[in-house]
Amino acid sequence: MRTILITGPGGSGRTTVAAATAQRAAADGVRTLVLSADRTDTLGAALGARTGARPVTVGPCLTAWRPDAAAGFRDDLAGFQDRASTVLDLLGASRLDPEEVTPLPGAEELTLLRALRDAALAEGAASHELLVVDLPPVPQALALLALPEELRRYLRRLLPPERQAARALRPMLGRLAGVPMPAEWLYETTARWDMELAAVSAVLADPGTCVRLVAEPGPAGADAVRDARLGLALRALPVESLVANRVLPEPADDGPLGRLVTQQRKVLGEWGEAARPVPHLGHDPRGADDLAGLAVPAVNPEPTPVEWPVEDRLAADGVLVWHLPLPGAIRDELDLVRRGDELVVTAGPFRRIVALPSVLRRCTVDGAALRDGELCVRFAPDPALWPQTH
Repeated sequence: MRTILITGPGGSGRTTVAAATAQRAAADGVRTLVLSADRTDTLGAALGARTGARPVTVGPCLTAWRPDAAAGFRDDLAGFQDRASTVLDLLGASRLDPEEVTPLPGAEELTLLRALRDAALAEGAASHELLVVDLPPVPQALALLALPEELRRYLRRLLPPERQAARALRPMLGRLAGVPMPAEWLYETTARWDMELAAVSAVLADPGTCVRLVAEPGPAGADAVRDARLGLALRALPVESLVANRVLPEPADDGPLGRLVTQQRKVLGEWGEAARPVPHLGHDPRGADDLAGLAVPAVNPEPTPVEWPVEDRLAADGVLVWHLPLPGAIRDELDLVRRGDELVVTAGPFRRIVALPSVLRRCTVDGAALRDGELCVRFAPDPALWPQTH
């Protein structure tokens, strides 16, 4: 299954573009599901059909789904209270009733990740060939895309799987210490969370997953696109296309509208052929006819995954070189820190902790350079760990 993640600056029309992208694919006979996490039904307004907590058929080959974050949060909390009942009773804590529970900030994004996982794992009649995901604006989207990997890392640090080997000793340790030891449900819950996060991470890392950026051509849109490209590159997510939305026609005079058009043309020139202009309709698109009138690009049948290859230059220079594409990165805003088998990469406002490829774990960092939007990190074999040849 292909997955297209759509994001852009707030107010850029990304939900409308997501709806138009899904509708165009469905018109070509591709079984398509479009997902959104908005509390308000902006997706339904664009499609001309109400969407909600359950998938609804909008047209031939087209399904829309806007998961209910409140219901999911209540179900998760109720399950947690049931599993932790012994600990809660010991602490004298009173339970929360489902009716008094409201979702915490970020619940919509977590619900969207869960829906993304469910859609990717669906089989039979519930499966689709294309998944179009209407993500939040760029800053929140980048944080959301980083969440599964970061949470899995935190879980492994807080409750390493190796600790489960001592589960038979927990009752004895509890009697000796006089306090309850971590219960079996805690490890089971951690393992379940890890599997769920791993499923989401697999969708994001799939070669068929890509991002479609949406922005209005202008100074603010140009800044947002530059940041988004860098943040997405750090997560190794390819940008499938850049939709320059709401492009205005040439005006009849040089008034305020003319100056705005000149500004748009300038940014479109900077974006070059990478941008796909979508003309302004003169009104907010509503319904299938308006969406069909938007010139959104077709889904690229051949995605181009981002690769971070390791180049073998041992014979010539005695080093291995790890190539990390980081378009838009600035040398003074780059930082690298080696921590065990991980590399902490900071590029501007973005940071990612990356596991080193196995061959580089037996090496030491020998330097780095930024050339033409690509970070090249040199690794020298560690004599104490590198296999000796005779």
